[in-house]
Amino acid sequence: MLKIPKALFDSIIEHAQRELPLEACGYVAGVEGEVKRLFPMRNVDASPEHFSFDPAEQFSAFKEAQKEGLRLIGCYHSHPSTPARPSDEDIRLAYDSSLSYLIVSLAKEPVLNSFKIKEGVVAPENIEVI
Repeated sequence: MLKIPKALFDSIIEHAQRELPLEACGYVAGVEGEVKRLFPMRNVDASPEHFSFDPAEQFSAFKEAQKEGLRLIGCYHSHPSTPARPSDEDIRLAYDSSLSYLIVSLAKEPVLNSFKIKEGVVAPENIEVI
């Protein structure tokens, strides 16, 4: 289970809405399955169908999280017009099975879901908004 404070849950959705029509992306950092901080990132692909992080921003987020005693526990991105579930590309690119993969759908009302992905197998992960 992934625990997310309401303010951070809302911030992920707001980031996704601000980036429309492009996909938004970022990291979540925390401890023991509880999100403590967001690291909104720039989608260097500038695409409504996929995203890529800037390596310098990734390194900066990693270092800042470490400095604060946190670790990167997940990454998030938005699907501007498709459901909040991993696409084939999302599954193929899920390189770290320890991460939570959060997906925001803006196809209708905003929906945020989380998944664990290991060797191509997708498992929904419960989110508790605290």
